[in-house]
Amino acid sequence: MLELSSTRRGLVIYLLVWLFLGCALGGVISVASDAPLANAMLFAIPLNLVYAFAAGYSAYYLCRAYPLGGRRPGQIAFVLTFAAVVSGFLWLVIGNLWNGLCLLPGVHWSGIEITPHLSLLIVVLGVLLYGFAAALHYLVIEFVRAKNAEQRELESLLMAQEAELRMLRTQIDPHFLFNSLNSISALTSQDPKAARRMTLELASFFRQSLGMEAHRKVTLGEEMILIRHFLAIEQVRFGERLQVEEVIGEGAAECLVPPMIIQPLVENAVKHGICNMPEGGTVRITARRAGSILHIGVANPVDADMGSIRSEGHGIGLTNVRQRLSGVYKHEAGIHWGRKDNSFGVDITMPAQTSEEGE
Repeated sequence: MLELSSTRRGLVIYLLVWLFLGCALGGVISVASDAPLANAMLFAIPLNLVYAFAAGYSAYYLCRAYPLGGRRPGQIAFVLTFAAVVSGFLWLVIGNLWNGLCLLPGVHWSGIEITPHLSLLIVVLGVLLYGFAAALHYLVIEFVRAKNAEQRELESLLMAQEAELRMLRTQIDPHFLFNSLNSISALTSQDPKAARRMTLELASFFRQSLGMEAHRKVTLGEEMILIRHFLAIEQVRFGERLQVEEVIGEGAAECLVPPMIIQPLVENAVKHGICNMPEGGTVRITARRAGSILHIGVANPVDADMGSIRSEGHGIGLTNVRQRLSGVYKHEAGIHWGRKDNSFGVDITMPAQTSEEGE
């Protein structure tokens, strides 16, 4: 009863069902006892509405006390049958009292004659309606239980997904830090000023990444600030060999992306592209918004005589990005990569969102 009446819609539907049953009972009484239809309705409808709450609350608490699967079937059947029979006789008593009030002097136009056959009909109908109320409550209780179990399972799944995403994000920092520290170590003896500059850029990079850590998503503009710190570190190492080109379309910088989703791709572009080319090259980063879709691309030149690790889908960068996109967006996002002539490109498509409420 509490589940049914917890919403206005549920309560209205419940009362409408009992109102219909009251009208049907009034019609049966009018035909069976030759009582005026108005008198029969005046007797049956209020009686039914009273029984709707009395039987409803009684059946609800019994269904909660004797849940299906929690007690023996015979015990449940006995308790509900006993309660239904008692309720049926109580309903008859209430009916006689109500009919007595309708027959008081001054209101002789109302009321009906309660015959033995009508008394038996009221008791039997009361038992059946009690059984109907009990069955309805069992259905609602099981539905609510299944819904709660599904919600708990979904919450567990989301927690596991968040834990997986956090794990994937934490893989990036040690990976990048290891490479950067090796570069700083190599520069310390060759170019102390460059090593110092790289150390400061590294500190700025991690300061920026720590500020993003608390957010599930950041704007593409914030992500690009992080990437610029990263490229500044790498330009200390590669000098003029590393050139950068950014093309950020209108409206793209405000779109939300998972933190550090592009940085691994840029790192791979430097590590597997620029690093293997004595003359260096240009890393090109593009982003454009097309309606509800955000397109992000990272491209770099590659040595024509060397294969690319990324072309085979290996390496922590592409694997990490693919798993994180799948965890956040499911099938709504995708990543594609490939080599064309002397260039390697990675393209990401994801929903263009400007607020996390819109997810």
